[in-house]
Amino acid sequence: MARRFPALLSVGAAALVTAGAVLAVPASASQSPAPQRATDSAVKETKPTVVLVHGAFADSSSWSKVVKRLTHDGYPVRAVANPLRGLPTDTAAAKDVLRSIDGPIVLVGHSYGGAVIGNAAAGNPNVKALVYLAALVPDAGEPAYGPSGLPIEHTLPPLPAFEIPTVAADGTKSVDVYLKQDQFRKAFAADVDPETAAALAVAQRPLDKGANSSPSTAAAWHDTPSYYLVTKQDQAGEPELQRYFAKRAKAHTVEVNSSHAVMVSHPDVVTRLIEEADHENR
Repeated sequence: MARRFPALLSVGAAALVTAGAVLAVPASASQSPAPQRATDSAVKETKPTVVLVHGAFADSSSWSKVVKRLTHDGYPVRAVANPLRGLPTDTAAAKDVLRSIDGPIVLVGHSYGGAVIGNAAAGNPNVKALVYLAALVPDAGEPAYGPSGLPIEHTLPPLPAFEIPTVAADGTKSVDVYLKQDQFRKAFAADVDPETAAALAVAQRPLDKGANSSPSTAAAWHDTPSYYLVTKQDQAGEPELQRYFAKRAKAHTVEVNSSHAVMVSHPDVVTRLIEEADHENR
């Protein structure tokens, strides 16, 4: 049975809170110095770095509203420029960013980016929580879109995609998949204002047509606390499939009346879920 998420794949900073300390001054030269006493801010735990991984037909600018809210709340934030070439390449890009960060991490993936974070977080003890947004959550050995043959009752029509042949520097030929700009808003961002949706359509990054052919080699959600945001008005990935992924990962699940571009149309909901993942896994 055809499903939209597989179709999507095949046809389709921040300020760190630093703790200060107050040093008590000796009452006299003959007295021993008073012990150092920390202020309230010094005893607060350092907030984790939030790492954001976009999916197909988006780019890092799609996180701008979420980044603004997280940085306002004191979180360091990094956004991965996901190459969208397939899980081996995309996982390596995400791992490069994760390795550059000291301290705890909350790792967030949207759509195909969910498959990337499940691989990239494997074996990294700094990743304290995974947050999935309308995302693919494959198990090890499954392709990025997850298991085939699931009984999805309400399937969606194919995405309005078009293809552009590509040739890599080494001569390897492939195909890039884009969403048609005049149908982008309806398929991907129906609850985003037309002007913003038009800009997203222009800025979209293409997905390599073979990105779904490589199997997932890891599934960090087996060992890492997971959170899932289901987008109930999604026209790019069936909500039923999203609920399947969330249930299988034993994820804390929230649902919202949103299009696929939930980080653009509902940044407050996304930010709250990310911060909840932090607070519950300190």
